[in-house]
Amino acid sequence: MPAIVLFIIFVILLIIAIPVGITLGITAVLPSVLDPSFTVGAKYLIRAMFGGLDSFPLLAVPMFVLSGIIMAKGGISRKIFDVFAYFFGRFTAGMPCAVVITCLFYGAISGSAPATVAAVGSMTIPVLIGLGYDKTFSTSLVAVAGGLGVIIPPSIPFIMYGMASGASVSDLFLAGIISGFVIAFLLMSYAVYYCKRFGEDKDKINAEIGLLREKGLGSVLKESFWALLSPVIVLGCIYSGITSPTEAAVISVYYALIVSLFVYKEIKISDLWGILVEGIKTYTPILFILAASTAFSRVLTLMQVPQTVSTFILENFSSKVVILLVINIFLLIVGMVMDTTPAILILTPILLPIAQGIGMDPIQFGVIMVVNLAIGFVTPPIGVNLFVASALTDVPVMDIAKKALPMIGLFLIALLLFTFVPAFSLVLL
Repeated sequence: MPAIVLFIIFVILLIIAIPVGITLGITAVLPSVLDPSFTVGAKYLIRAMFGGLDSFPLLAVPMFVLSGIIMAKGGISRKIFDVFAYFFGRFTAGMPCAVVITCLFYGAISGSAPATVAAVGSMTIPVLIGLGYDKTFSTSLVAVAGGLGVIIPPSIPFIMYGMASGASVSDLFLAGIISGFVIAFLLMSYAVYYCKRFGEDKDKINAEIGLLREKGLGSVLKESFWALLSPVIVLGCIYSGITSPTEAAVISVYYALIVSLFVYKEIKISDLWGILVEGIKTYTPILFILAASTAFSRVLTLMQVPQTVSTFILENFSSKVVILLVINIFLLIVGMVMDTTPAILILTPILLPIAQGIGMDPIQFGVIMVVNLAIGFVTPPIGVNLFVASALTDVPVMDIAKKALPMIGLFLIALLLFTFVPAFSLVLL
């Protein structure tokens, strides 16, 4: 069965809205069903699926998902926002900038872009609207800034890429720090430009900040101390060598429980069952996609698709710059129509050899891949962040996407920097 036919079937199944996990499973078994001479049978694919899930680093994913849900319901995002609003609120675009930094910090807790949008957006968007900011702008800002959740460590897509490529997850996390801060800086710069052009209601803003100022810096920091400490503990455990990323993920769950139950008291023991159920509902589709994509990637390898694609690109494009641009354009298109997890697990074995063939470090390529797919979170038709943000405010998805275009453009500028200036990804290694 020709590989091109397999990919056409794959795309058709996605277009007719077959779930990604089922689509991957169907296309994985098709070659053996339609071609008796194909060397892979059902038993091999089942072993491949279970083997793909037998991974210690993979255990970090459900733990970070669960800790993110606990912290969202435990009021931690609100505490973080109060600190940054206190310091930046009186400056031009101070409140939107505080939202971006809150997304950055919350991303260092949850590792998930949609979770960041849901947790930060549900709390900050009403605040921005109440202060006179345009509703669509406020929604689009959170939707785009939520993409930082998959770039700043700990990042679930980086864990997936590490599993698919064999690259060090800790090194990928380090590479994500500078990348996340660069993108956050660009988004805050746009917020300043936007607010200077369209103005702000300084009276409402000063009244809001005045309430925080009345509490005093000491009181605000005291209330937010445990929230701000959470990413320090998680990342400190990883980079000090005390724990692996997986073990740090487990620590983050216990920390989230203790702080939410006994310090902020935003959740009760009776709420835990619902939180666990939500965590399972969130992670189970990811688990099935992981298993099916592992089998699909094995089939592609046996069909020599990675070698074929690599040979085609390297034979038809001689310039390193052109090859990198082609890879980026391809990843951007994929990010528009496919979820991050299957995209990373399917495409890493295909594209990484090409990147290494032109001398690119696997860690740098991991950053490029994740940033590309992060842009997919805010681009139709999939655009998960857009749908999450739209659900929070009832602003139509396409209206959010249009308002987000300048910020997506800044994301693309950052992507070019990460692609052609390796220092952005590798300076901390």
